[in-house]
Amino acid sequence: MTDESAKDKMAGKAKEAMGKMAGNRRMEAEGQADQAKGKAKGAMGDAKERAEGVKDSLSGDDKD
Repeated sequence: MTDESAKDKMAGKAKEAMGKMAGNRRMEAEGQADQAKGKAKGAMGDAKERAEGVKDSLSGDDKD
């Protein structure tokens, strides 16, 4: 997980909580969207790392 994805998820949780406390459904939904964005960024980063690992293992560039 990248720092950016974690930051998005944390900010989203905070925004969602503030929206709930204020009774602001739009802010709450924006917080949930920010969390989803963070999760997607994390998944893309993980997939990229896995793909690079597969590429390295196929080319014999293993750095063990």
